[in-house]
Amino acid sequence: MKISIIIPVFNEVNYIRTVIDNVYEKKKEFDLEIIVSDDGSTDGTVDLIKNNSKIDKFITKKNEGKGSAIIHALNYVTGDLVLIQDADFEYSPDDYRLLIDPFIKDNADVVYGSRFQGSSKKRIIYYRNRLANFILTHLSNLFTNLNFSDVECGFKVFKAQVLKKINLQEKSFGFEIETTMKISKLNLRIFEVGVSYLGRTKEEGKKIGLKDGIQAIYLIFKYAIIK
Repeated sequence: MKISIIIPVFNEVNYIRTVIDNVYEKKKEFDLEIIVSDDGSTDGTVDLIKNNSKIDKFITKKNEGKGSAIIHALNYVTGDLVLIQDADFEYSPDDYRLLIDPFIKDNADVVYGSRFQGSSKKRIIYYRNRLANFILTHLSNLFTNLNFSDVECGFKVFKAQVLKKINLQEKSFGFEIETTMKISKLNLRIFEVGVSYLGRTKEEGKKIGLKDGIQAIYLIFKYAIIK
């Protein structure tokens, strides 16, 4: 089973090389291809990694958002599974086994990580962000009738054919909601596993904010209506 790791990146000069190094180490355990999709970084990220021999494919484009970086990278995927790995090191490649096991043992089609399940370590951080995620998750669950605990978790794995089939449109952080709403309308085997989480503060570079939360609410209603 070949796994395509998509790393969407925007202005992560302080983290990206460490993330790539840690993902590359997992080639000892899994058949991986590493695709880094840069979303128009301006902080030196591109110069730092464009010739990195540990990357199988490097793509760069104008700044449009995380979703756009993922959509663009899908054109280069050759794996059976697609795993989204954020470039800020909030999520650890050490959890790959947890995310991939349901595909091997339970014939999963999609696996979501959850920052609020399991016994893995979690950094204690912003309560308001947690509350916003709680609201978004439960609102999404209300429309999809699925019992997710963390729809906004950045750690997600899909069978490649599933992710390509749902015809992604959202170019921003709305990727998380769009995928959730669209997979809920398919007859899929969906699993969730607890993962570790080393959340960042705004001072450390966290990018998601209030406008992204408002957009997420809009997208839940949008994709609940669209067939």
